[in-house]
Amino acid sequence: MLAPVTEVHYGEEELLRLNIASSELYPSFVDELEGATGLSCGYEPSGTLIVARDADDDRELDDIFEFQRSLGLKVERLRGDACRELEPGLTSRARGGILAPDDHRIDPAALVRALHKACAAAGVEFVPERVQRVERGRVVTENGRHDADAIVVAAGAHSSRIEIPKEVTIPIRPVKGQLVMLRGAAPATRHNIRGLDAYLVSRSDGRVVLGATMEERGFETTVTGEGVFELLRAAYEFVPGILELEFEGAVSGLRPASPDNAPLIGRSEIDGIFLATGHFRNGVLLAPVTGEALAKLVTGGSDERVAPFSPQRFAAR
Repeated sequence: MLAPVTEVHYGEEELLRLNIASSELYPSFVDELEGATGLSCGYEPSGTLIVARDADDDRELDDIFEFQRSLGLKVERLRGDACRELEPGLTSRARGGILAPDDHRIDPAALVRALHKACAAAGVEFVPERVQRVERGRVVTENGRHDADAIVVAAGAHSSRIEIPKEVTIPIRPVKGQLVMLRGAAPATRHNIRGLDAYLVSRSDGRVVLGATMEERGFETTVTGEGVFELLRAAYEFVPGILELEFEGAVSGLRPASPDNAPLIGRSEIDGIFLATGHFRNGVLLAPVTGEALAKLVTGGSDERVAPFSPQRFAAR
């Protein structure tokens, strides 16, 4: 789910601007990738519908809607019957909703396959070796050393586990998230559907993704019965028919979270070492703008869009 509008949180206005900037890059980003590789990235400009399950949810949506409008975001407040007209599979108990038409979605696995193929065609050399440490001008792996004028640490939740010069601060922690995958004969919904504590994303081939738990469990990635149950229950409260779909599986992953929940994009405290990590809930969404910004920075340029997210904001800590 690529959802800069419905993922906005209080106090994250600067991050919202970056999310929107990256979202606006997505159509051309996908066109370029698909044209270069012949592979589909599964991109769909679907929009997101936030649904209130009861009166308490609906009152909270009032606050969210006013906050979104105060930021100039394109949103529409809907009654329950209008939500069901957009999505006939919604529960009859739905009290209201917020429609964000500019949110969209993509298949992350398909996107990675296309990126890998495009990079290989462009001459990128992949070195499938585990990194042991980063030094000034050098990456040390389990099998050797690789000199480099510029090094980008982009290891997600594992970024802080890489041995690195003590001058460089990488305050990243893992936040576990579990997902459930279902499958039907056709898309379960036209829009992304989300509530206050879960979401449902349908794909054109009938796959449905339910997500995602938010767990402070360190690097533990076990799929649990509790996690699967909570996601199925939450999705059932929006779209009861999802229980008739085929259960395809469940997975667990780690989000890279920083102390202020914003990414670290840019130069570190050491010349030649850059960071692109800490994207938390927005890693896939921020891929295009992060790539553009790092390309400029490692070649000596600048990018004002990522200036508020300099890794050096944590240096004094």
